[in-house]
Amino acid sequence: MRQYRFSLEDIKRLTKSMIILVDSREKSNAHILDYFRKQHVAYEETKLDYGDYSFYIPAEAAGEDIYFHRDIVIERKASLEELSGNLAQQRERFEKEFLRARNDRAKVYLMIEAPGGYSDIVAHKYRTEFSPASYMASLKTWEHRFNANVQFIDRQFSGYYILSTFTYYAREVLK
Repeated sequence: MRQYRFSLEDIKRLTKSMIILVDSREKSNAHILDYFRKQHVAYEETKLDYGDYSFYIPAEAAGEDIYFHRDIVIERKASLEELSGNLAQQRERFEKEFLRARNDRAKVYLMIEAPGGYSDIVAHKYRTEFSPASYMASLKTWEHRFNANVQFIDRQFSGYYILSTFTYYAREVLK
């Protein structure tokens, strides 16, 4: 990763100019895009190699485009059922995506729109045959194998979570 040395004033200005990258294959994310529009957060739909969201700072603000899509991404899962399918039936494809991120040394945040989180997994409050023990084993393995940061969230806060994750990451990296 490149080293930056911006002043605190510059960092505030740069983070306000941030443009969120939204993977063009991302589905059912109107609630997130609505949040971005309401908050006047710029975003662009594009194909990402992995993850559903990342960001960049445009040249108009930084002098050159500064992309972070190989440094940090957020992979969104709309439900425990979707995540279950990725960890069970589509595991090979899902693993390849995380391997690409790991090879780039990218930080991956796995954001799951399921506010009950681990409690719902343990209580089998999801509609798949994936047992709670297998689900937990797969998810914990994923965390450790790929250094993934797993976050459960209510979907009404997904846009805020994405924006704040990238804003505070940028603040740390740019100083």
